[in-house]
Amino acid sequence: MDKVWESNRARRLCALKQAALVLPGELAQGVFRLGEDRLSDAEELRLRLGYPITVNVEGREVETDGPAVSRDDLRQVLEAASQASAHTVLGQVRNGYVTLRGGHRLGLCGTAAWDGAQMMTLRYLTSLALRIACPAEGQAGEVLEALRTQEGVRSALILAPPGAGKTTLLRELIRCLSDGVDGPPLRVGLADERGEVAALYQGVPQFDVGRHTDVLDGCRKAQGLEILLRGMNPQVLAADEITCPADVSAVEEAAGCGVALLATAHAGDVGDLRRRPVYRSLLELGVFRRAVVLERRAGKRSARIEVLT
Repeated sequence: MDKVWESNRARRLCALKQAALVLPGELAQGVFRLGEDRLSDAEELRLRLGYPITVNVEGREVETDGPAVSRDDLRQVLEAASQASAHTVLGQVRNGYVTLRGGHRLGLCGTAAWDGAQMMTLRYLTSLALRIACPAEGQAGEVLEALRTQEGVRSALILAPPGAGKTTLLRELIRCLSDGVDGPPLRVGLADERGEVAALYQGVPQFDVGRHTDVLDGCRKAQGLEILLRGMNPQVLAADEITCPADVSAVEEAAGCGVALLATAHAGDVGDLRRRPVYRSLLELGVFRRAVVLERRAGKRSARIEVLT
């Protein structure tokens, strides 16, 4: 596992170098002066108007010694991220982010321009969050073994607070099940509402989610799960971040059709999950058979598997 962890740190450094291509020169130089050892654990870069860039390293923001971010810097980064064609990513801007080549994500904040009840765009940018996307092959290991059965796979809910690696593990499980790692390949339908799992860029997944995976993005999870269920005949349905009653209803419907489910939720552990009303029916109905609880200690992530039904 240590070799896997070190390998993934090396991948993350390469991913950061790719993501940083959208930064103006002086800002990028300030980031890289932090040194490769620190940057190998970097998860995102924060650009706030009037302040130097900060780098999120293991949940803590570290300030760089570069210049303060200007309004022109923010504009240049968005132009680079959208390949100087912001109107082509207007739908993503409305949702508060832009997906970059490589699967990196640029979160946007500023002054919203509205047309009635719909946000159309951001008129003035005030801050950007460049989240570094990095594959983590080899981390599914024991989790995959616990979920595999002779018939297929047990439904599982991945639990962790924000930033602990839920989406990364979900992606790797999808790839393994789709490609037939430690068992037969399975058809996986992925409802990727926010584009964080497969990270489609001009229709092409920027992450490897497997040869037998069908991806639907840009669609609300509840609708996406229903479309995949009725149109793609999946053996496994996957979705990131079950958060609202509509998501729960869609998951319950899919479970009633005999499809295995993989999803994530913000919760520290199973006890925390049981205290949240939106998830209570899922637990009472036995939709998920296993809970995968992620923890991070001394910079390393570990997974604990709990039996739900």
